[in-house]
Amino acid sequence: MAKKSINLSPLDDRVVVEPLAAEEVTAGGIVLPDSAKEKPQRGIVIAVGQGKLLDSGERAALSVQVDDEVIYGKYSGSDVEIDGREIKILRENDILAKVVKC
Repeated sequence: MAKKSINLSPLDDRVVVEPLAAEEVTAGGIVLPDSAKEKPQRGIVIAVGQGKLLDSGERAALSVQVDDEVIYGKYSGSDVEIDGREIKILRENDILAKVVKC
């Protein structure tokens, strides 16, 4: 399990996500080489901003929180390396869904 804490505070409605590892084996059992692996589109939220500033001066609450597993667009956000970790900084509206564990 990856370490969760990070010394980073996103602004407004931005969310910091640590991408989950890309699949190495297909559902049919075929092992994929590094060149064939797709960019992961799932990750764990490791930091959230305070929320978008509204015209009224209040902040809108975010729909995600730290430790949520989310699905985001393939080319969404910005890829950044901090403390040797690859992370992604997204706006909340770049997040497509929150994974709900049943």
